[in-house]
Amino acid sequence: MAKDLAISPLAPDSYPDLPPIAGVRLATTTAGIKYNRADVLLVDLAPGTAVAGVLTRSRTASAPVLWCRDILRKGAARGLIVNSGNANAFTGYEGVRAVAATTAAVSKALGCKADEVFVSSTGVIGEKLPTEKVLAVIETLKHGLSAAKWREAAETIRTTDTFPKLATRFFTIGGERFALNGIAKGSGMIAPDMATMLAYVFTDAKIPTDVLQAELSRANELSFNAITVDGDTSTSDTALLFATGAGTTHEWIPSGKSPLIRSFRKALQDLMTDLAHQIVRDGEGASKFVEIEVAGAKSKRAAKRIGMAIANSPLVKTAIAGEDPNWGRIVMAVGKAGEDADRDRLRIAFGDHLVAENGVAVPGYLENVVAAYMKNPRISIKVDVGVGRSGFTVWTCDFTEAYTRINADYRS
Repeated sequence: MAKDLAISPLAPDSYPDLPPIAGVRLATTTAGIKYNRADVLLVDLAPGTAVAGVLTRSRTASAPVLWCRDILRKGAARGLIVNSGNANAFTGYEGVRAVAATTAAVSKALGCKADEVFVSSTGVIGEKLPTEKVLAVIETLKHGLSAAKWREAAETIRTTDTFPKLATRFFTIGGERFALNGIAKGSGMIAPDMATMLAYVFTDAKIPTDVLQAELSRANELSFNAITVDGDTSTSDTALLFATGAGTTHEWIPSGKSPLIRSFRKALQDLMTDLAHQIVRDGEGASKFVEIEVAGAKSKRAAKRIGMAIANSPLVKTAIAGEDPNWGRIVMAVGKAGEDADRDRLRIAFGDHLVAENGVAVPGYLENVVAAYMKNPRISIKVDVGVGRSGFTVWTCDFTEAYTRINADYRS
């Protein structure tokens, strides 16, 4: 891991105070896996907790991801254990054994079945997880469980993150009020495919597993699956949503079509988008937060592919870092996306500054004015490809020299 990382200039000025969630207790401690700080998180969940998840589609997925994918079918959760500093990925049978030993120990500590314990690991790929260090702290974690340790939990799961990522929202079901808390980690190796880095969301409402899964998948597509830092999909990407049902009793939610779910749906989308934006703002070496709005595409899928082609272009990202409104690089990225676009109807703007229209530069376009806009810490790029009515928005950050330094030193 890179040493002495400065806090991202895009970090928030303050962090929210997350309220207790009925049926959720958390504990953190230092196991000494890699860092000289807390590196293991344990979450105790009330009996009857429902769970939904989206996981990386990487063909080299880690042992913890494979375990979570398998037990998600049951839809029940009693515990979650997360370690930072080691991804337990590309570790063969040793990785599988590490997961089995960890879940067995946690299940014993929490008094539940092993297949009710979810596991995540994040950090260096290809190094054996020192399982004995994790097992040695489980009793300490059990005795340290508290409903108030949300900030500590977010700090513990960090790797190259320069700040913890937390969010909270409230929603109602049938007139009753419920809380929704989320924590996440992510800074590099960010180009989610089904999920993102690590993200955990909790509520005390009682929501059926099938509804929970549908809502998570929907919100995920417009949040975590709409961001990129460097175009690389992790072996460990995991997003889990837990509903303990331990809060105030409310009307039963029969299906995802019920109007009772609307407030929860909005809160979940807002919270996950908030966490996704925080991840981009903490992109390794980032100095600019970039929103890319694509319009005029033949389908939402096409618009997303075009947006991601722009967002993942090193030429675009370095131009933004250099505060250069080089719209020719946007044209290039649109063209390489492999989706329909009308060159002679293409329209490009940086913020409110229209720079190209009908396939040519706008007459009277003043580059010095747009260059001044590019000095802002938040940049908006708007592109209309002129072939349809669909759109999609993605978020990314710039590429600076710091990105290279951080990743050159990652394993040292």
